[in-house]
Amino acid sequence: ADFVMLGGMFAGHDESAGEVIERAGKKRKMFYGMSSDTAMKKYSGGVAEYRSSEGKTVEVDYRGPVSKTILDLLGGLRSACTYTGASQLKDMSKRTTFIRVTQQLNTVFGQS
Repeated sequence: ADFVMLGGMFAGHDESAGEVIERAGKKRKMFYGMSSDTAMKKYSGGVAEYRSSEGKTVEVDYRGPVSKTILDLLGGLRSACTYTGASQLKDMSKRTTFIRVTQQLNTVFGQS
């Protein structure tokens, strides 16, 4: 991919916007997409007449520093490069064949 959207993956970390709140003994943070009603009110003064808000505003679990999530991402990318024999990310598309998955339930080993 030339571009990925990772806002939801980074939400809830110390480095993301918003205050940590506590509900029912659990730490949480508010998360909203930049096309949400919340973002448009905060940064543009509201939703323009010709637009509609597309995102949501939700509470997500507090996740601490983002460094662990970054390390998990890097580890996954390193593994993918190892499995495909790619020495660089840009080589992955030359080393792999991407397929569309249409069956999301694996019945090879029976029902569980």
